[in-house]
Amino acid sequence: MFKSRHFDRTVILLCVRWYLAYNLSLRNLEEMMAERGIKVDHAIIHRWIVRYSHELLNRINSCKRAVNAKWHVDETYIKVRGEWKYLYRAIDSNGDTVEFWFSARRNLTAAKRFLRKALKRHGRPERIVIDGSQTNREVVLLCDTADRLQDRSRRELKPIQIRQSAYLNNRIEQDHRAIKRRVRSMLGFQSMASARVILGGIEMIHMMRKQQAKYACNAQPSLAEQFDLLAA
Repeated sequence: MFKSRHFDRTVILLCVRWYLAYNLSLRNLEEMMAERGIKVDHAIIHRWIVRYSHELLNRINSCKRAVNAKWHVDETYIKVRGEWKYLYRAIDSNGDTVEFWFSARRNLTAAKRFLRKALKRHGRPERIVIDGSQTNREVVLLCDTADRLQDRSRRELKPIQIRQSAYLNNRIEQDHRAIKRRVRSMLGFQSMASARVILGGIEMIHMMRKQQAKYACNAQPSLAEQFDLLAA
């Protein structure tokens, strides 16, 4: 993972973790490293974040504990080059992150792609809570119907229950705040590609703080310890 890198892995992991977890700019990190006798340009730190966020996210997804069968689904707004884009997210009734997807558009196609990704990775939930969006309701019905038609297990699958209420979806709206809080201090992204990778890293940190990795369920390692475990 860190083969042929000029800087030590501990320096790289420290910069990636601090940037994703705390309200620090790339130039803040450049100064902080300089105070420790490490001369590294902020552009290099940005390349580390883009390079390793995706890899670490894949690793935590591979060892994430199972979510429960009651989901809350919603989307929130993220600015890229001055324009609003859309982060689709789902959590379960315990608050654990189920899935997320960053899209340039807020429409039926984007919502369907997000939900299919969640169903493929986590299986069918018993219930999905959404707000007043008719698009989200239509997507759940479409994906549920397609999933039951394609099922070859010969067992009767119950339809996914849909509960539509803005009040009941306060849980995920509160969960959005942890992501928005970190993004707000970044003052917007410059491209969809970098936004998608960095948002994935921020979501990964959020999952770590929820102790969603299987190795964290009992031992409850710190954020730094979880980074070391993932990068090992």
